[in-house]
Amino acid sequence: MDPFAFPPLAALLNAAYGALVGLSTLLEPLAGASAAALAVVLVTLLVRALLIPVGISQAKAEQTRSRLAPKLRELQRRHKKNPERLQKETLALYREENTSPFAGMLPVLAQAPVIGILYTLFIRTDIAGHANDLLAHDLFGAPLGTSLVSAIFGGTATASTWLVFGALLLVMIAVAEVTRRVFRPTPVEGDDSPMNSPTMLRIASALHYLTAVFAVFVPLAAALYLTVTVIWTLVQRVILRRRFPLAVPVRA
Repeated sequence: MDPFAFPPLAALLNAAYGALVGLSTLLEPLAGASAAALAVVLVTLLVRALLIPVGISQAKAEQTRSRLAPKLRELQRRHKKNPERLQKETLALYREENTSPFAGMLPVLAQAPVIGILYTLFIRTDIAGHANDLLAHDLFGAPLGTSLVSAIFGGTATASTWLVFGALLLVMIAVAEVTRRVFRPTPVEGDDSPMNSPTMLRIASALHYLTAVFAVFVPLAAALYLTVTVIWTLVQRVILRRRFPLAVPVRA
């Protein structure tokens, strides 16, 4: 069943299509054949700008969790044999501090619909019953509607496809490495929870590269969105971390 056959979703997709095509048309004198790609970049920047207040809330939530970490470790030590009591006391502590263990997840959740719409716009041959002209656009010769995986297995990968995807992936991997080094989790002395184990800390570091892995499976337009997003996220986190520094942990 096609979810976009449902009238409200079809109308939403058609509106997004019209807005992106209109923006691409405006940008054609400046960007030529890459106008749609530039439109995707501008949409990404607009979305991230609108999410700045949410990013600030996320930084504040990280700062609060860092400040509460010693109290949480003490609760774990005191109630490790009573999981129900530990859960109750943990939630009470978060309520007392007017925060939540899930605070700061909104930026990821808020972007999911945007990525979903971009993905759909560049894989469908028709939108609301009319031809999808966006599929005719490219970025330096690489079609915006083609993923790297589909191009490889479909035998359509050209030099432009490899170069454009390769450049985006190199940027994402470089940003992931900088993020991993700058925001590396620090082992905390006295914390014997699973999340503080060396294995979990290594997994947390490896997760920074997940976006680059995901990017090879989505259309180039969505990969472009992800590239701009990870760059914005790194810069924003560095700025906000200076504004809302974390408590200094006790090193193991």
